[in-house]
Formats: sequence, C-alpha cells, structure tokens
Amino acid sequence: MHPKSPGFLVLLWVAGADLRMTVLCVPPLIPLIHRDLSMNEKAIGVLTGMTPFMLALFAIPGSLLIARIGARRALIAGLLLIAGAGALRGLGPTVALLLAMTFLMALGIAVIQPAFPSLARQWHPARIGLATATYANGLLMGEIIAAALTLPIVLPLTGGRWEPALAVWSLPILATAILVAVATPHVARDAARPPARWWPDWHDPQVWLLGLIFGSASAIYWGCNAFIPDYLHATGRPGLVPAAITALNAGQIPASILIGAGARHVIGRRWPFLVAGALGLIALAGFLALPGGVATVTCAAVFGFMAAAILVLTLAVPPLMAARDDEHRLSAGIFTITYACSFLGPLLGGAVWDASGVAASAFAPVGVASALILALALWLRLPRPAAVPEPGRAAA
Repeated sequence: MHPKSPGFLVLLWVAGADLRMTVLCVPPLIPLIHRDLSMNEKAIGVLTGMTPFMLALFAIPGSLLIARIGARRALIAGLLLIAGAGALRGLGPTVALLLAMTFLMALGIAVIQPAFPSLARQWHPARIGLATATYANGLLMGEIIAAALTLPIVLPLTGGRWEPALAVWSLPILATAILVAVATPHVARDAARPPARWWPDWHDPQVWLLGLIFGSASAIYWGCNAFIPDYLHATGRPGLVPAAITALNAGQIPASILIGAGARHVIGRRWPFLVAGALGLIALAGFLALPGGVATVTCAAVFGFMAAAILVLTLAVPPLMAARDDEHRLSAGIFTITYACSFLGPLLGGAVWDASGVAASAFAPVGVASALILALALWLRLPRPAAVPEPGRAAA
C-alpha cells in the first residue's frame, strides 16, 4: 500500500478492534467457564480484571519494545502473542492455564497499545485526528462485536463449548498480523538520529494531566459498568439493566464517529474536554435524580459518549504533541496513569457503597472524576493539528 492510502485506515480500524475482541468475548462465557472449572468469585474477578491491570503495568515495557524494534514490528509481535495466547486459554482446561494464557494475552495487548499513536502518525501524517478516531472506533466496535456475537453465533458453531469459542476470536487477530506484515513496509530508522527513548518523562505535567483526565473518564466508564446493574436492582428497577448497559456501551460509538468527522475542529482543543466533564456531571445528576426509564437509559448513554470522546481526544494528543519517534513514550506514561485509575475507580466506588450502605454512593467517584476532568482540562496546553509538521519537514 502507498503511504496515506485509505488501506492504512482500514488496518488501523481492524487492529484497534483486535485489542478488545479476545477480552470482551469472555464475559458472555463466564457462566460456562465458572461451571466447568469450578472457579470462585475471586478467580473470576482476576480473570476479568487482569487486562486493565496489565495495561497499567506493561505500558512502559511496551514503550521499550517499540523503541527497540519499531511500532510496526511491535504491533505484529503483539498481535501474534494475543492470537496465540488467546487461542490457548481453553487448552486443558485448567484454572491455572486459563489465567496464565490470559496473562500472556493481556501482555500482548499492553505492549502494543502505545504503538498506535506512532502508527497513526506514520501511516496518515496529514490527518492524525482521523487516523486516531479510526482506530479508537475499531477498539470500541471490537468490544461490541465480541460481546454481541459470542453467544448467538460463535458458541453454537463450536458445539456449545467455551474452549474453542475463545480460540475462534484469535483467528481475526492472526489474520491481521499477517496482513500488516505483508501489506505494510518496514520504515528503517535513520541511523543519524539519536536512539529512541522509551521511559516516560514523569516531570512533564502534560503527561499527568492527560493521564488523569483519560483515567477519570475510564474510571467513569468501568465504574458505570460495574455498578449500574446493582444500583438499578437496589432501587427496584431491574428491568432497566439490559437497556442501560447497552446504552452505556453503544453510546461510545457516536463519539468516535463525530470526532473523526470533525477532527480538525475538536482535536487539539481544550473545550471538548471541558464539555465532556460537564456532560459527566449532568448525566450523573440525571441518572440519580430522574426515576423515569427513558432518563436512566439516556444518562447511561451520555456516560458512554463522554468517556469515548475523551478516549479519542486523548489518544490523538501524543502524535501531535510528541517529537517524531517519541509518541510511544508519551503514550506509555498516559496509559500507565489511565489504567491505574481504571482499576482504582470501581474499587473505591464499591468500598464507599459497602461502608455507607447507600446505593447511590457508589457513583461518588463518578462525580469526583467528572469534576476532575473539568478542573484539569483548564491546565492543558494542547498543540493544534495544523501546527504539527509532517515527518521529514521542519517546523516553521
């Protein structure tokens, strides 16, 4: 493919979807896995929470890998690890093997996620915002595709057995790795350039600002996924659970599409972050104060929309802000902070609910996170896309 070809956007979308398909195919299969392996709830918690934890723990090693072998080769290696480990999760099956292969699969995801900002700049330098929105949309669609198709389509095709059902989702990941290897060129690093750096600059306040803003949005999303079902049960509205959870996740898709379509007007600006933070507070007030079913589902969709908007807006920053060949380093710092918040947010929400006995108190971290987004966004110093030179050209 020729550089800047639309085919590169397709590859970014598909690779983005690959980051989530082998993860989100698990929740629908948990009852079967629980039955066959006699797993306790703690083990189930480890199984479902391992990926966000690994994303925080191994984002920086991923930056090191990218610095040593390049973003494209790191992507191929990570996809092969995801495909192989994802397929082997059901081999046996034993709890130890399932968890060990999930660990390796999550490692593959963690080490290649920082590669995407670099690839967005390499493959589509003239429209970084569009490229970022494209792979972010793929990531979000990968979540929905895996969750929606596992039970009605994949499981019947595998005779109702969860082990091969997990392996099936590794096939598109393997196909993507082969396609990237065959259809994209390796760009050799200029020998005259200094060695690529990999350790995040923790003294840069923008790393912390972006990481905490993105982490706050991620904590809102995962916290809502965790507590909306129990909250609606506790408040006597269990029938709203399917619609609210569907709205929460489906609400993410319009955000990635709208930002992709209007990338030049929103990427690199502060006001969309401020709007997203305000939407979080408005949605929280509506969700807790308005009892109607339409209001509850609508507010859940707004939570998903604002979280996805911040995801796309933040992912677009490293290729705009960082120096050439330095995107992965900034991304790794942001991801480390972000996914630590993703882990801690729901944990704090559950602890507050347990301590107070008040169901609504589980959403206290959602309110704090929304307010934090508003406050931190005021300190952001973001480059505009037009101010960033294409690779190989000096800034004016």
